Amino acid sequence: VLHRHAYLSTMQRLVRPSVLRCAARFTPSASRFFSTPANIDGYGRSVFKGNVADEYLVAEGLPSGILNTPAWTTDPAAADKVAQAVLKWAVDHGATFFCHWFQPFASSGVRHGLSGQVQNAFFKFDDDGKPVWELDGKGLIQGETDGSSYPNGGLRATHQAGGYLKVDPTSHIWLRGDTIFIPACFVSYYGHALDEKTPLLRSCDALNREGKRLLSLMGWDVPGIQSNIGLEQEIFLIPREEFIKRPDLQMAGRTVIGKDAPRGQEMCDHYMAPPSTTSPALECMAEIQRQCFEIGIPLRTRHREVAPNQYEFAPLFGSVTTQIDQNVIVMQIIEEIAPQYGLAALLQEKPFNNVNGSGKHNNWSVATTDGVNLLNVKQCAEKSGMDHLFPTIMAAIVSGVDLHGDLMRMAIASPGNDFRLGACEAPPAIVSTYLGEDMTNYLDKFRNGTIEPYKPSLKELDLGVECIAPLTVPAEDRNRTSPFPYGGHRFEFRAVGSSQNVSMVNTVLNTLTADAFKRFSDKIEAGAKPAEVAADALNEHWKVIFNGDNYDEANQQMLTDNGVWRIDSGVDAMCRLSAEKNIALFSDMKVLSEAECKARQTCLVDHYVGTVEMEALCLIDMLHQHVIPSVKAAEGKALHEIQAAVGTIKRALEEVHAEEDEQKRGNLARTLRLETMVNIRDIVDEAEGETPANLWTLPTYKDLLFLDHNYMAYE
Repeated sequence: VLHRHAYLSTMQRLVRPSVLRCAARFTPSASRFFSTPANIDGYGRSVFKGNVADEYLVAEGLPSGILNTPAWTTDPAAADKVAQAVLKWAVDHGATFFCHWFQPFASSGVRHGLSGQVQNAFFKFDDDGKPVWELDGKGLIQGETDGSSYPNGGLRATHQAGGYLKVDPTSHIWLRGDTIFIPACFVSYYGHALDEKTPLLRSCDALNREGKRLLSLMGWDVPGIQSNIGLEQEIFLIPREEFIKRPDLQMAGRTVIGKDAPRGQEMCDHYMAPPSTTSPALECMAEIQRQCFEIGIPLRTRHREVAPNQYEFAPLFGSVTTQIDQNVIVMQIIEEIAPQYGLAALLQEKPFNNVNGSGKHNNWSVATTDGVNLLNVKQCAEKSGMDHLFPTIMAAIVSGVDLHGDLMRMAIASPGNDFRLGACEAPPAIVSTYLGEDMTNYLDKFRNGTIEPYKPSLKELDLGVECIAPLTVPAEDRNRTSPFPYGGHRFEFRAVGSSQNVSMVNTVLNTLTADAFKRFSDKIEAGAKPAEVAADALNEHWKVIFNGDNYDEANQQMLTDNGVWRIDSGVDAMCRLSAEKNIALFSDMKVLSEAECKARQTCLVDHYVGTVEMEALCLIDMLHQHVIPSVKAAEGKALHEIQAAVGTIKRALEEVHAEEDEQKRGNLARTLRLETMVNIRDIVDEAEGETPANLWTLPTYKDLLFLDHNYMAYE
């Protein structure tokens, strides 16, 4: 056994100095590995809702619960009192600044925090230099900013730059540091949506309007309809000192070159393995959860994911607007906390080649505002008194998926998903839905005239161990290859990308469902029976239901031949926003106008092209500054090929810049990314494997991907 100091001296000769420096700064703090009672006791203390808010609201003469409806925003006297309550709460908790917090579109993967904000002091100074604290109702409810400096697709210009902010009363004000954050919508001078939130809220209105209408026509009056979601956030945590030596990870969020390490995920050894105390990852995750708990984000679950250094957080279910706001906050907190533990957090969908990328599974359901989940068969039947309500809801959703699968594909067309869809971690770009054999058989009987209660099958699983009682499990297995499987009580949109703001995803789901409810209601009002309308819809759209293996190429071809939506190119999917049927859908549902659809499409394509350009320029720099010198020093055989690759990339970029047609420009960028740069990568990665380690100047996958092995702690 080596003496401690002798051991350290030995390791200093064997391990990169950067790893030792970073490791020396990390000393595990066992008391912080798990959520303590103090963390739980402080849950929600920094969010202005419930008991926290009521204490201050009542002191201003307002009734408790006034924030539960938006009525206070249209009453100037009430708004002034709410503002005073917010101000006193903020000052009592050390805040001196406030901001309207909004979510510009085309931010995913590039904008820190995915949000916009201008932080203003609560106070001004009087003539004696003393601070005068103030916040009135108008200042709380409304703000103004420059609308032309955000992606807007031509809706704004420097000479027409007005952008306006309006408080979102469906989401809660929260406090972090010395600032309170007021969730807000962001629109132009003409009322065009310049953000992610405004269309989402419009889609919520459409779902509520058409959902209440359909249920009323079927004999059940409900107070309201809303969508609820739960989001599973996957990330990578890597050593920060290695991260800052990789221009591609810094600038673009993914490695554009990099030879596979000898070990990856082929042994399935990382998935749900115990988080190790030999690295700072667990302590980092605990601190992320602590900060989220404080602002009322129920970040309940944490675990290792499939790839090395990959992890996941998941909250409890909640309303769609609140959950999306909270997920955006979580992503920012993750990125900010990681460096405090010597780590870098990667939220991009595919930061590393040949190991799983990261997703954000969007678990979506529809419920009444008084708590009845319309996708829960038992709840739906008991509360409504109708056995045919649940299959009618399911028929509406199935029809919407079949009709508007192109929009579902558009909604997940983030740049990072180029490398993820259809791989072993995400479904392919064919939009079908899995219901399971039990549910499929039930709906098959329903469409053929049999209306009866749905009784899901269960089976008993004997473990063959005398001291363990048999398990009762659902008859249906999980199908992780389906883009949109029904999982009992909810649908899971599995193909959503990890870096995305999922507002557009849920705007699409809400809108296609609202449209289906409207189509059903129109027919019922014209004299048709609800069960007949639902049966006809199932018959017409049955092809979109598929319970098999979506990875199987024969099945993919079968679905394609049957007319199920398949759009392989993310750019082509983005350009479905301007399709006539989709403009009509969004316009009819009062979610997006034609001008807003076209502007948003332009922003999506520009965002994609800009991402590819950043990656291409990073690759050029890395070839010039690292790869070519290393290969030259090693007298590598691929030197001339790699030198020529620089010119190939530059010419491809020039071609992209010269193309004026939006869709063609996007697909030229896609070709550069998925063909030209991939071919160059193959050459470079092979050269890396043939270059001595002391000559290769970039951190390797081995350096980046194995925290448990690369980190050591010394007191």
